[in-house]
Order: sequence, then C-alpha cells, then structure tokens
Amino acid sequence: MTAHALSRPKPRRRASRNLALALMSLAILATAAIAFVSYVLWPTWPKATNALGVPPLPVGVAGALFDVPPAAIRSPVQRHPGTHERIDLAFLWPSLMPPPPDGEAAASIPVRADTDDLPAPPPADRLFVTISGLGAVLPPAERLRSIYPRYFETQAATGRDGLAILPFRAGTPYEGEDLVYFADKPEQFFARCTRPYRAMPGTCVHERLLDAAEITLRFPRGWLGDWRSVAAGFDRLVAELHPQRDQDRQRP
Repeated sequence: MTAHALSRPKPRRRASRNLALALMSLAILATAAIAFVSYVLWPTWPKATNALGVPPLPVGVAGALFDVPPAAIRSPVQRHPGTHERIDLAFLWPSLMPPPPDGEAAASIPVRADTDDLPAPPPADRLFVTISGLGAVLPPAERLRSIYPRYFETQAATGRDGLAILPFRAGTPYEGEDLVYFADKPEQFFARCTRPYRAMPGTCVHERLLDAAEITLRFPRGWLGDWRSVAAGFDRLVAELHPQRDQDRQRP
C-alpha cells in the first residue's frame, strides 16, 4: 500500500515536465520572432559607397551644384549625392580621368617636414582637388591683391613663359613658399608653391571661387613649366564639375 501510494504522483510530475517543455518552446519561438522583427525593422546606415562606374553624382557644396565622378572621390564616405561641407577629389594628369581604385591609399598630400623622416613624394600624375565653403576667408583674388603683398620678401624674379616668382619672407604665415603668377595679368593665373626640400618636390596650390564655394587644386610645382596647359586643364575640369555655369553663360 505504501509503494502504491508513493507511485501516484508520477503522472503529475510528467504533466509538469510537459508544461515546462511547452513554455520553453513558446519562449524560444517568441525570442526568435522578436529577433526577426528587430532585424527587419532596425534602422541601418545607408551605403556610403556607390559603384565607381556609375554616372556623376550631384553634390552640393556651399550652395553650388557639382557633378562629381564617384571614382574621383578620395574618401568612400563622401561617395553619395547630396549636400557636403567639403569634398576631396583626385584626378590623373593630364587626362583628368579619375585614378584607378588602387590609388586611394596614395591620395594623401605630403606636407613639408623638417625631420629626417620625410613622407613619400606625391605621385607626379595626380591632381588633388578640394571643394569647400569659403566661409569667412577672403576670396582668392582679394588675397592676391591685399594679403599676399604684405609678406613679400624681394622684387619678383622672372620665371618661364611669362611667369613671375615672388618669395614670401621668413617668419610669415607663408614662410618657405613662393607666389607664382602670370606677370601680365596675375588674376588669370596664380599659385602659392612650396620650394623643393631635400627629396620632397615643391607643391603648388591654385584656388578659385565659384559662387560661395572655393575650389583648391594641388599639383606638383614641376607642372609650371607648361603653366598655360595647366591653367587650361583647370578651366576644363571646373567646367566638367560645374556644367551649370556654362549653361548659364549660354542663356540669352
């Protein structure tokens, strides 16, 4: 009788075990359902990198609209249409085509160094372009007329094919640089150029204003030997990046 009495609770324990298994199964199903819904509805960042072979992207900088080839954009996170505070580009010279994708790692601009650990010189066939808002900075032409003359060291020296070269004084914001410009008409072409330093060749900066956007073009100083072709190439590149300017000129 005692053994018979002790054997009666077994069905109750079996029922409890079945209930626990059923509850566990429901919990697993509920967890899986929540995970699936969360995966589907969880906000994701839009893909920043567009295919490099697609047509130019419409990009706005400081209110100006540009058509930018995605492959020319140096930073992958900038490869999307819309408004940008600035955008950094690279082009092959003289074709003005975007560089191959494997050139992204070499897109940095070396700076002047006073130590023995000098960075590698920039590729001689690269033109680096930055488009950003002008902000509170004076326009390039105004800097040419009213800012740069305060820091000149001596009289201008004669350069190649009508160029003039004016060195900046030591101790000024432009120490170690020269102002290189077309002597007959400085506004037509001018650039600030660093001087060659050890194994580092000189680099030039040419700036242009387009509405409220400033276009900065960086290139090797050696290109100035054919500066007229360089200036014409810059004109062509700006026209390709901002075709709206040419359309406005053609309107009656």
